[in-house]
Amino acid sequence: MAQPAQQIIIIRKKVAGHGGHHGGAWKVAYADFVTAMMALFIVLWLLSSSEQVQKAVGGYFTDPKGHGRDVGNGLRGAGSESLPVHKDDMKRLKEKLEQAVRDTGSLEHIKQNIVITVTGEGLRIELIEDEKGTFFESGNANPTGYGKDILKTLAEEIGKLPNKITMEGHTDSRPFAGRGGYSNWELSTDRANAARRWMQEQGVRLDQVSQVRGFADQSPRERDDPENAANRRITLIIQYQKQEGPPPPPEAKAASAEEHGKPAQAPAATPPPAAEKKPSPGH
Repeated sequence: MAQPAQQIIIIRKKVAGHGGHHGGAWKVAYADFVTAMMALFIVLWLLSSSEQVQKAVGGYFTDPKGHGRDVGNGLRGAGSESLPVHKDDMKRLKEKLEQAVRDTGSLEHIKQNIVITVTGEGLRIELIEDEKGTFFESGNANPTGYGKDILKTLAEEIGKLPNKITMEGHTDSRPFAGRGGYSNWELSTDRANAARRWMQEQGVRLDQVSQVRGFADQSPRERDDPENAANRRITLIIQYQKQEGPPPPPEAKAASAEEHGKPAQAPAATPPPAAEKKPSPGH
């Protein structure tokens, strides 16, 4: 007896995509939203910040690695617009330069020859020679390896400032034993100029040096010992940046004039109102 044929059952399974809340597309959209909100908050913060902060932050995006020569003073942050160093900032700048010298390994043995002080002119940096000739070759204006290292370190930091600098050369009172007509005056000036040229190659702006002076032996550091090697030195002066304040009130001007013996000008009197004309009789 024949058996009945078995019915073949075909089951089709529909594979559905894993979209919807199980996908990852929403994460990208959420990340974009958070980034946009962060950018908005930064813009709102900048709008409420001071002008110096705005310049510093804007300068960072212009030169993020800080390789530019005019990138702020290093005290408040980097920026393409330099922030001036005033009298109140000089102490912090002194500490920053001293730290830069300590971080330069080649200068470890001669750091006692580098003296940084805050003076009435500004921040004074003195590179003091010894009997061996620390920063310049004996009898000429060529910087030694130590001289180039310290001038390079200073140039990289000073070049970030908008402040002007003055460079001075000094010698001891020993007569210069060199070619005829060449004296300590020429030697002190040539050393200051050699330092200027090297520093401008390493970061100091061309318009940043306001003066180059040669004093020969006329301004000794050790006045009781004019031939002392410490009188041979190069001096850099970072000048104060003048602070521009609001104009003084009229009362202050009047008081100042009286102190100098000048009569203060009284404000112009307001003329009395013109008398009202009465109509003449008969009109």
